[in-house]
Amino acid sequence: MARGRKSIDRVKELMDEPVHIRNIGIVAHIDHGKTTLSDNLLAGAGIISEELAGKQLFMDSDEEEQARGITIDASNVSMIHEYSGQEFLINMIDTPGHVDFGGDVTRAMRAVDGAVVLVDAVEGTMPQTETVLRQALKEGVRPVLFINKVDRLINELKVNEMEMQIRLGKVIDKVNKLIKGMNEDAYNKGWKLDAAQGTVAFGSALYNWGVSVPYMKKSGISFKEVYDNCRSGDMKSLAKRSPLCDVVLDMVVRHLPNPVDAQKRRVKVIWHGNPESPEGKAMMNCDPEGPATMMVTDISFDPHAGEVATGRLFSGRLRRGTELYVMGTARKVNRLQQVGIFMGPTRVEVDELVGGNIAAVTGLRDAIVGSTVTTLQDMTPFESLKHYSEPVMTVAVEAKNMKDLPKLVEVLRQVAKEDPTLVVTINEETGEHLISGMGELHLEIITGRIKRDKGVEIVTSPPIVVYRETVTQKAGPVEGKSPNRHNRFYLEIEPLADEIVSLIRSGEVSMNQTALERRDVLIAAGMDKEEAKNIRDIHGTNIFIDMTKGIQYLNETMELILEGIHEALAGGPLADEPVQSLKIRLVDVKLHEDAIHRGPAQVIPAVRAALKGGMLLAGDSLLEPIQKIQITVPADQMGAATSQIQGRRGQVFDMQSEGDTMTVVGKAPVAELFGFAGDIRSATEGRAMWSTEFAGFEIVPSGMVRDVVTAIRKRKGLKEQMPTPSDYLA
Repeated sequence: MARGRKSIDRVKELMDEPVHIRNIGIVAHIDHGKTTLSDNLLAGAGIISEELAGKQLFMDSDEEEQARGITIDASNVSMIHEYSGQEFLINMIDTPGHVDFGGDVTRAMRAVDGAVVLVDAVEGTMPQTETVLRQALKEGVRPVLFINKVDRLINELKVNEMEMQIRLGKVIDKVNKLIKGMNEDAYNKGWKLDAAQGTVAFGSALYNWGVSVPYMKKSGISFKEVYDNCRSGDMKSLAKRSPLCDVVLDMVVRHLPNPVDAQKRRVKVIWHGNPESPEGKAMMNCDPEGPATMMVTDISFDPHAGEVATGRLFSGRLRRGTELYVMGTARKVNRLQQVGIFMGPTRVEVDELVGGNIAAVTGLRDAIVGSTVTTLQDMTPFESLKHYSEPVMTVAVEAKNMKDLPKLVEVLRQVAKEDPTLVVTINEETGEHLISGMGELHLEIITGRIKRDKGVEIVTSPPIVVYRETVTQKAGPVEGKSPNRHNRFYLEIEPLADEIVSLIRSGEVSMNQTALERRDVLIAAGMDKEEAKNIRDIHGTNIFIDMTKGIQYLNETMELILEGIHEALAGGPLADEPVQSLKIRLVDVKLHEDAIHRGPAQVIPAVRAALKGGMLLAGDSLLEPIQKIQITVPADQMGAATSQIQGRRGQVFDMQSEGDTMTVVGKAPVAELFGFAGDIRSATEGRAMWSTEFAGFEIVPSGMVRDVVTAIRKRKGLKEQMPTPSDYLA
């Protein structure tokens, strides 16, 4: 491949030819070498110097990322690679591996068509490898595999040549097993990874060399030479004869689809509109002459240009001055001011972009991450992005100086727009602002950025755990009376079946579907036919069903009823924490015939009181977030590792030994995991490697509920005694 810096002009030319574009993401568990690999690919494309590759961490442009040595934000870069005499434009996104930033991976997967899954040859597949692979397959993104750190296998574990091949084979088998388990259909249609076919490459990102079966045939290098060179420490000659960037990018060009091929398959997965509509046909064919359709996958703030929206353009053209509508907002026109692409931290302006590219534009004032943006006034939006994890920790944030308060509110709104996995609650009355995130590190990074990048001095509380509320039995009908006593609402409340909760979480059931499609999915999952037919709202993982028949004025009151339901679900009666997994049935309503007597001030409090009182009658309880923990330790330290889990109200449910190392798998409540990092280090003399991932919510043990609820109520300034149904049902 011709080295040296390729001109931006050539990049711009290739942008107009979607068959010569590859949109890829680099995904892996933390510390498996994604950013080092990205550096190498950029060096090969002449964007950074080869000497600095692997050390510069070009894609980690944020100073916090460089200081901590981890990737926090997904970052995009475009480069050119020559394969079989033809040049290709590769748009690459380097994603974070830390579980706290998994939301960035989900968003990046919507923008790309292929993924290079990176696995450490020594550690093998880890929990986060599984998570990122699941996200890729769910989005219809095709994977290829790069097994990194092969030199460590040879030099640190001292394996012989035969054993090296066996261990690499085991990694491939494990990843294939994961693909088959997650999407058997795709696996059988050719997505199975196979070294002989060239969908697997091996190498060392740190030492710039890589091999794959097709490249070995081309370069004449054998596995024996790889082994001998690593043993003798001569990896420079390997890097010259078999450069990593050529091996990986050849694999990308040959095996990952271009936008034209990918969209024929992917559009059906991520968009549920009519495939025969003009926009449906245009997206399926990646048609530059069709309507412009784009999904925003990232928003960042540029001090000079303001808000920059990055996203995948599926069809049409974007140029300066293009007028776009953001679906789901008041139909105001947003006019593009600049159109460009990202080259790592810098944004390069271009005259025009066509479907199949990853665009970075300014001027989309109304867009948020996940917005569908189009030149059409009306279009079925893309499926919303489903994040695998949920916020489990909260910090309270206040401005150090009162004069900064208006600026803080503005900055928090910006932060919420940039990172949709955060939940920001702004209480203008009390001045208390809460940020809920994925874990301690996530919140630490976000609050650090507010101080550093946004220039607002803030004081933060220690992190607190986010709980949820749910019911454990059935109650009702419960009567809610309006303050004027003229309107009555009768609700029945019960837990929602786990099968249906998981359908909502995975996006297979939503209010975006047609009523008929939704009804059929729910009946198949075991829901009663009448209930499935009468769903009026899905809010979080709660379902509201209208079982009434022929009640006068109900339709015009329904908006207010839903508002009352949403208010009650935002903060349950026990501890004012969000409510989940509830089935609410409206079974009867008595309404005053005069509209003036059934306004918001009457309906909303009545419905809210009925739902909160009903939850207490239905055995309202607290749910706490749980994390799965995997610890790898030398065999003699296993006792220390298991006691760290068990001493935190945790459970150990699997232990595996490989050689002289043990892998302990368990789970523990997030509330007990503060300070876990320091404790596990000191308990195992710093020899443990561990990772955690979100494992859902579980009911707080009954003996602890009263204490936990009292502590939360005290913190929130509520009455400290436990609430009773009569507090709500007069």
